[in-house]
Amino acid sequence: MSGERVLVADDEPIVTEVVQRYLVREGFQVDVAADGVAGLKRAREGTPDLVVLDLMLPKLDGLEVCRQLRGESTVPIIMLTAKGEDGDKILGLGLGADDYLTKPFSPGELIARVKAVLRRSQAAAAPPLAGDVVRCGSLRINPRARAVERDGEALHLTAKEFDLLYFLARNAGQVFTREQLLDNVWDFEWYGDPSTVTVHIRRLREKIEPNPVRPRFVKTVWGVGYKLEA
Repeated sequence: MSGERVLVADDEPIVTEVVQRYLVREGFQVDVAADGVAGLKRAREGTPDLVVLDLMLPKLDGLEVCRQLRGESTVPIIMLTAKGEDGDKILGLGLGADDYLTKPFSPGELIARVKAVLRRSQAAAAPPLAGDVVRCGSLRINPRARAVERDGEALHLTAKEFDLLYFLARNAGQVFTREQLLDNVWDFEWYGDPSTVTVHIRRLREKIEPNPVRPRFVKTVWGVGYKLEA
């Protein structure tokens, strides 16, 4: 893994300087932006492989940049947040951010996150999974095409939403805790917390359930975790 382009959007010169130095040392190409408007412009024009995005950017905040990017691109996004911004972390994940890191952080941890998110992104773009179509009620999950249909209608899932659904479908009826889903669907270098699973489950339900408020497929087993109803 080398030569990938990383855009760092942060308005703190010391942070961008240190992060850029460490990323370049690891073989990444780095572009920087000091505000949200510039970050969005460079993300659109420079087609980075990953974006490191500060939450509190001038001109256009990180959440809005994330929202706009996710509406037009699947580029992996790591959000940088300050302590006490837990609600914004969850909102950022809900908007499609792939990971987050709380300031202050060590450059080494950021590098590890960048590599882990890029690995997951590249795995999702790799040749499709082998295996037969999985059917759960009106859901039809095709791992070779990484496609999902409900009653014949195509559903558009992100790579991680598909991985989560496919894992639950292959183990239909089995209950998994959020920690178990992190271990099986994300990877061992994932540094997030179990609330990440909650956010992805909610987003998945919004796409596959006829009524997300009363889910038919992805069930909550209170006090334990989640399962896909066989």
